[in-house]
Amino acid sequence: MTTLSGKVALVTGGTSGIGKATAIALAQAGAKVVVAGRRQVEGEETIRQIQAMGGEGFSVTTDVSKEADVQILIEKIMTHYGRLDIAFNNAGVEQDSTPLAEQTEATYDRIMDINVKGVWLSLKHEIPALLKSGGGAIVNTSSVLGLVGGAIVPIYTASKHAVEGLTKSVALEFVKQGIRVNAVSPGPIQTEMLDRLFKANPKATEDFIKGQPIGRIGMPSEVVNAVLWLCSDASSFVTGQSLTVDGGFIVQ
Repeated sequence: MTTLSGKVALVTGGTSGIGKATAIALAQAGAKVVVAGRRQVEGEETIRQIQAMGGEGFSVTTDVSKEADVQILIEKIMTHYGRLDIAFNNAGVEQDSTPLAEQTEATYDRIMDINVKGVWLSLKHEIPALLKSGGGAIVNTSSVLGLVGGAIVPIYTASKHAVEGLTKSVALEFVKQGIRVNAVSPGPIQTEMLDRLFKANPKATEDFIKGQPIGRIGMPSEVVNAVLWLCSDASSFVTGQSLTVDGGFIVQ
């Protein structure tokens, strides 16, 4: 669908789910791929699969909520490849569905540190590298809950609203310097994260499907296709946008 030959791409949260699927797809499109995540073994496995199909890349164990980790990540990319063209800021965590009064400060800090601070730190250190490369494309992972309210998960919902705000603001700041910044906002997608939510609340599976106009849960590949388009020159006139991949959930 998309040719990204000669490009260097970074995927945070590339150890599983949408991040892993996107890393593999970027490599299939010709990009050299760097996978970042907190789980070393899983990151190396993503790269092994990329290399097994003839692709190129490496993994860096990274906690995006720590600025020193993000700095080291970008330095390794620039040392190894000398450029960065694409960044998919996908690292994130979910929130257990609990009443507001039972939610803890530790939960708030964990979600905000990874989902918001992690995206901000990634943008902060990716953009100088992209500018040195003459520009590029950034895609942040938001959620349909970055666009509408989500009862019982207000912290997660707030974190994704923040990602939407970061996306718009940073897109405007760098649009004339050749950097496009967009978001992808998935609905319920069949990933390990969704499996964890369903395990904690089995009835949620039935409720999710009932709430989907399209009548099913989405697949990672359906989000990947949107991300690849936003990363490619095919979307050259698109910036500051949130591309919703949700089976019609938020328009009902």
